Amino acid sequence: MAIIDGEEATLRRSAYVARFEAAMGTGTKETRIADPVEAFLWTYYSYRPRELRRYHLGAMDLLIDGSVVETWRGYGRREGGFGVRLDFIAQRRSTIEFITRFLRVTSTRLPQHNCFGMHEWAMVYGQDQAQIRHSAWPLRLGADATSKVVDDVGIRCSHFDAFRFFTPKAAPLNAFALTRESQIEVDQPGCIHANMDLYKWAYKLAPILPSELVLDAFLNARRLREVDMRASPYDLSELHLSPIRVELPEGRIEYADEQRRLANESMPIRIAIANYCEQVLALREAFNEVK
Repeated sequence: MAIIDGEEATLRRSAYVARFEAAMGTGTKETRIADPVEAFLWTYYSYRPRELRRYHLGAMDLLIDGSVVETWRGYGRREGGFGVRLDFIAQRRSTIEFITRFLRVTSTRLPQHNCFGMHEWAMVYGQDQAQIRHSAWPLRLGADATSKVVDDVGIRCSHFDAFRFFTPKAAPLNAFALTRESQIEVDQPGCIHANMDLYKWAYKLAPILPSELVLDAFLNARRLREVDMRASPYDLSELHLSPIRVELPEGRIEYADEQRRLANESMPIRIAIANYCEQVLALREAFNEVK
């Protein structure tokens, strides 16, 4: 744990905001929602840009001067300074423990790289253009050919939050019967969606988790989502996203290679979130001050 003075806090906040703004670029809310890569990050995930922009030191550091943060949710005076309140941490204990366990368990599993991104294809299986989720974007192969690819390649999705968007005709074709209750038993670190969800676990822990780590998870999710969309059945050439043609053997090899690369990039973030959570849980006095 560290005590941070006003100058250090200002430097950290300025560096973070600069990194955030560089990552956001010049896009507007309207252009982000129209883009299926950006839309996923701001509609499927519930953290707003203004929330991601706000800088949090994390629960393990304290500020000498609390005038900036003392009115923020979860903040208050602690012995030695100002920061995330110990009773607030205590109230979130079950969430912290669950996320820590979830990430630890997932990290121990053998990564699987044989789904070939068919989850996005299963979300439009048996539907025409007017019915599909991203109806503003045409299907590269057309509706019938898209469904045939699913039939030929098969569906081996291990992530419930992708599976729950499958069309009624596609869901019974999946190799796994997935439920919310079994998610912790099935999620695996090769899955693109499981790695994107590191961002969800990170922002659910705000302001307990340092903002730098939340932004790391966000940028990682953006990289993952771009590959996810490149391997999808949509024609996204207007967005300058070259397709990963998973309908072809060489495209499936390319997708599996991308999965491995992104899984390797995601694992340090998974471990860092779990490690920080364990440090917070070690603040034993937090659980003696529940009001």
